[in-house]
Amino acid sequence: MAEVGAAGELESVRVTRILRDDIVLGRRASGSRLVERDIAAELNVSRLPVREAIRTLVAEGVVVARPRTWAIVREFSRQDLQDYGEVREAMETMIFVFAAERRTPEGLARLRAAYEQELAAAEAGDVEGARIAASLFHEVAAHLAANDMIGEFISVFATRLRWLFGQHDDLVETAEEHRVILEAVEAQDADALRELIPQHTANAVASAAKRLDVESETA
Repeated sequence: MAEVGAAGELESVRVTRILRDDIVLGRRASGSRLVERDIAAELNVSRLPVREAIRTLVAEGVVVARPRTWAIVREFSRQDLQDYGEVREAMETMIFVFAAERRTPEGLARLRAAYEQELAAAEAGDVEGARIAASLFHEVAAHLAANDMIGEFISVFATRLRWLFGQHDDLVETAEEHRVILEAVEAQDADALRELIPQHTANAVASAAKRLDVESETA
């Protein structure tokens, strides 16, 4: 029987959410062990929901299962970065162009709110808050694109994309890029977005490449 927490949320869902956030926000480093016994004690749950959470994160591509030993947080390569960067550029250009074409007042308000939340966190030096809001900015845009097929496709890679591109340190600069993108969406300027999104992706790839290089040097 599935375990349910005090708030009515399945324990496996809660544990998955906590571990996913720990990984994509960099709290659990690449190559670090995910020991069921230790995580269960840390989160005050049995080992079953931890095992289920790890299985989910393996399917999402950010954890590697090793038979007869610990699961570990996946270590991404420069080739992974290039591959995902190319996919992200193509998909997000399409997403933001569709978002501009299909925008609604409510949707624009949500997109602006995500940007303003990101900017406030960035200016306050709240690294995690800025990163979370930056991710939300892209999530809202995907919703505004109003294309179920894009949504299904993105869901397959969402966790990996957040891990690769969500741990940026250039908080204010990223927020500024989002401001310019937001204004292009508000103006329904598809031509501008076709130039802005590839540059935004290139900047994200460069930032992620630096992080991967640092991680490889300190490993």
